[in-house]
Amino acid sequence: MSIKKKSILLIIFLILIDQVSKFYIKLNFPLSYSDFYGDHNAVEVFSWFKIFFVENEGAAFGMKIVGKLFLTLFRIAAVIFLGIFIHKLIKRNARTGYILAISVLLAGAAGNIIDSVFYGVIFSESTYTQAAVLFPEGGGYAPLFYGKVVDMLYFPLITNSAGETVFFRWIFNIADSCVTVSVVVIFLFFRKELNESLEGRKKHKETEVEEE
Repeated sequence: MSIKKKSILLIIFLILIDQVSKFYIKLNFPLSYSDFYGDHNAVEVFSWFKIFFVENEGAAFGMKIVGKLFLTLFRIAAVIFLGIFIHKLIKRNARTGYILAISVLLAGAAGNIIDSVFYGVIFSESTYTQAAVLFPEGGGYAPLFYGKVVDMLYFPLITNSAGETVFFRWIFNIADSCVTVSVVVIFLFFRKELNESLEGRKKHKETEVEEE
C-alpha cells in the first residue's frame, strides 16, 4: 500500500472513531457536572477514568481562548495547510513515520472542526437532564460554524483526601488526543524532519524576496 493511501486511510479512520464516540455521547448522555456531592451523569469506567460529558466553545482541552468563528476558520485553514504539507512530503519521499504523524495531527484538527461547523445545526441542545436529539424538528441549537465541541474523556489520576482531582483535570476527546500525541511524537522522533521543513519554508521565502 502506498504512503498516500496509508495517510488517507489513517485520517479517515481517526475522524470516524472521534465522530462515532461524540455522536454516541451526544445522543445518549445528558451533560455531566460536579458539586459537593460528587460527579453527576458521569460513568466511572475505572477509579482513574470516567466518561464525563461536557461541551466547550472549540478550543483544545476546553480552553476558551478566542471567538468560536475565528477559531473554526483558523482550524479550517490549518487543515488545508496540513493537507498541502502532507502532499509535498509524499512527493519528496519523506519518512513514513513523519508523514503519518502529520496525518494524525490533521485528523485531530479536522475532528473538532466537524463539531464546530455542524453540531449546532444537526443536534438539539444537551442539558443536565436530557440527551440531545439528532435533526430536531425546531432546528439545531446554533447556526453553522457555532457548534460546541464534545468532550468526554476524563482521567482523574491523582485525587486528594476530599476526592478533588489534583491531576489530571482536563476533559478532552479523541481529536484532542490525536493533536497532542502527534505533536509529542514529532518533537521526540522527527525533530530533524521538522527543522528541515521549516528551513525549506524559510529558504523559499528568502528566494521569493530576492526575486522581487
